Amino acid sequence: MNKICISLLTVFVFSLVLASCATPPIDRMNRAHDAVLRAENNADAVAFAPDTLVHARDALVRMQTEADARRFNAAGNFADEAISLAEQAIAEGMLGARSREDAARLLEGLAGQVRDTDAAVTAARNQALLLDHNALRREMDTTRLLYEDAVRNLQVDNIQDAVAQGQTVRSNLADINAQLLGAAHAISRK
Repeated sequence: MNKICISLLTVFVFSLVLASCATPPIDRMNRAHDAVLRAENNADAVAFAPDTLVHARDALVRMQTEADARRFNAAGNFADEAISLAEQAIAEGMLGARSREDAARLLEGLAGQVRDTDAAVTAARNQALLLDHNALRREMDTTRLLYEDAVRNLQVDNIQDAVAQGQTVRSNLADINAQLLGAAHAISRK
């Protein structure tokens, strides 16, 4: 019994000595600092993934708190979390930038179509096509205003609204042009 107690006591003391000699995960902590700094300096991550970036910073703070308290396992886990979140923020930033570029292309393509359709609506009135010209003009004006709102939304990085409005503008222009084409065909048949 004495031998067992002495053995257990020895194992316990040895475990305490090992635990007190544990070293902080310096390499992982340094990589975490670097990863968060890289994400903070990435304009797209800052613009499109601010919440993820905040979580990465929080993980960094918790990592340091755990390291200061000599809870190195937890510090290492928070370092890994900070690295993962920083990388996620950069990826979200890249996706946001790509979405912004796609929205810009959509709206750039619509600019000429809005201008051309507006001119066609004016020409239809001058040619006395059989249309409700006032209703068509209102629809065109509404579409042009919606296009301008989409451009403003894109300028403030409200990408989802810019794309949704751009798609509505495209649909409205197709409807207006279909009405114009229908009226032109009706006259050509006479």
